[in-house]
Amino acid sequence: MDILAKYAKLLVNYCLELKAGEKLFISSTTLAEPLVREVYREALNKGAHVEVDLSFRGMSRIFYEQATGDQLSYIPTLKSEAMQNFDAYLAIRAPFNLKEDQSIDPKKRAERSKALKSISQAYFDRTATKELKRSLCQFPTQASAQEADMSLEEYQDFVFNACNLFDDNPQQAWLDRRASQQKIVDFLNQKDKIRYVGDRTDITFSVKDRIWINSDGQTNMPSGEVFTGPIENSVNGKVFFSYPAIFMGKEVQGITLHVEDGQVIDWSANRGKDILDEVFKVEGARYFGEVAIGTNYNIQKATKNILFDEKIGGTIHMAVGQSYKQTGGTNQSAIHWDMITDMKTGGKIYADNELIYENGNFTIF
Repeated sequence: MDILAKYAKLLVNYCLELKAGEKLFISSTTLAEPLVREVYREALNKGAHVEVDLSFRGMSRIFYEQATGDQLSYIPTLKSEAMQNFDAYLAIRAPFNLKEDQSIDPKKRAERSKALKSISQAYFDRTATKELKRSLCQFPTQASAQEADMSLEEYQDFVFNACNLFDDNPQQAWLDRRASQQKIVDFLNQKDKIRYVGDRTDITFSVKDRIWINSDGQTNMPSGEVFTGPIENSVNGKVFFSYPAIFMGKEVQGITLHVEDGQVIDWSANRGKDILDEVFKVEGARYFGEVAIGTNYNIQKATKNILFDEKIGGTIHMAVGQSYKQTGGTNQSAIHWDMITDMKTGGKIYADNELIYENGNFTIF
């Protein structure tokens, strides 16, 4: 079977569990047409109703260069309808140029973000209750390959391997991962205090009565992580993030955050501190919305793409800003920015003072 047909079957049947009569909205760019075609075919075979929205090269940049006034505040009709009333949403990342939006007027971006708030809220509300099934995935493009310092062929193999598409039965591979991660989730859901210890890191937080989520490849493809939202005012200590963090196409390296009673009170970076300075002006951005552990050991290289990097087996990550409602988190912000650090060389995780994880692996299972 062609690997894109295999990919489409995984997305439609495992990730979205699409059923006859359901409405699916697909969003991507024209570069992903080969995969979109196969998803469209498979979804129709399942009896679903499918609508497609494809962006073209430079579309976002043209919009921000030309749009003014009510054009910036206009709410896209199809996307609004899809987020509020469709049954499933598939976002396929397939960028032409990862840097094209870097010089956009911040005021225009803020105005546009404000206009899209109702769509974002509907998305967060409906995905939290699973009223809207969603999946985010990647179609390999030259831009993403270059960002990852790979050839396009190498990057294709990287993406497909991360998604278990080289397995004879990718869906069974993800079902097996679901089962193994469920053991971790069940264990952590009984715990209160979590402590991450590693290179320039010693940070604690409470997860009492919060819900750990088993990210098993359904809402993100690939996946491979367990995550929750910490009790907002319980985070204390210092954390260093060894992997580059990308925000709006800009790279920040060597981030260190100092946290007291949940709030980031001081921050530094080896490169890009000015970006941190701007982000932490945003309401809610100085509190954490997520804490997580990456478990996909098919991913071992950072590619400056959070869909993959936060899943790297042997890492932890923490996100400043917006919480996921399904975890019980309550922090609200226009920002949700994941920051990742390696745990494979001396990293440790404690749960209620018990060592449960060392050097990138759980030690209790």
